[in-house]
Amino acid sequence: MSGDQKTLIKGHSSQYVKLNVGGRLYYTTIGTLTKHNDTMLSAMFSGRMEVLTDSEGWILIDRCGKFFGTILNYLRDGTVPLPESHREIAELLAEAKYYCITELAMSCERALVAHQEPKPICRIPLITSQKEEQMLISASSKPAVILVVQRQNNKYSYTSNSDDNLLKNIELFDKLSLRFNERILFIKDVIGPSEICCWSFYGHGKKVAEVCCTSIVYATDRKHTKVEFPEARIYEETLQVLLYENRNAPDQELLQATSSVRNPSGGGSSSGASGAGSSGMHQYTSDEEEERTGLARLRSNKRNNPT
Repeated sequence: MSGDQKTLIKGHSSQYVKLNVGGRLYYTTIGTLTKHNDTMLSAMFSGRMEVLTDSEGWILIDRCGKFFGTILNYLRDGTVPLPESHREIAELLAEAKYYCITELAMSCERALVAHQEPKPICRIPLITSQKEEQMLISASSKPAVILVVQRQNNKYSYTSNSDDNLLKNIELFDKLSLRFNERILFIKDVIGPSEICCWSFYGHGKKVAEVCCTSIVYATDRKHTKVEFPEARIYEETLQVLLYENRNAPDQELLQATSSVRNPSGGGSSSGASGAGSSGMHQYTSDEEEERTGLARLRSNKRNNPT
């Protein structure tokens, strides 16, 4: 403004001055402003520094006026309640440093340390589309574990312990994500495919294993949905997918050894299992199917080797 001019302010401690700080107006005494000798305000109002005034006599200070009232209260009382939010404490700290009010600045710094919000241990993406899932997997340098869980898929009634097993799968997912979040990307899908509870394991952007935890069982003339909790298998595949942490492909001999453990029957496996083996992805069926397969194998051995 054309009427602005620089001048020296020096007067009695009881003399009032008008301050315009960033558009906010304050009215206080020179004694308050010079109470602490080592501050910028003390230098400004003790005649050691020129200050800028407008045509109406307001002393202009080109700072944000939001916390200037807090600054004045600290100069008057030597203490002041600090703001509650982390952001406002940081803003007050900037003003305290500008006016060279050292003790207030130190109080703000201690409060910032005390108010420091803890960082989350891990973040679990909740995907909303198949495309989003593929983007997350391809963009991550980590192997990935995806849990599809949809209790609302209730075409058939659930067996008595299915709800408990569904909850156990979710709890295991939470436990694994807390343990391996720095090495594996964990993703939860609650609206995606038609599976009720299914684990998928990805390495280098490709699915390498799958553990389906649901099957359809018959009770008299009705179908029921059975949810299983193959905890050991899920742990095994989670540890197996860690082989894909590095950019180099995992050792093929090691993969072949672990695959042979999963498929001990070799060439005598079912067509679905052989298809999974040929594609390099391990798929698991329900416990009941495995039991039936095992019983059939025992009967065949007895027929071939009669006592």
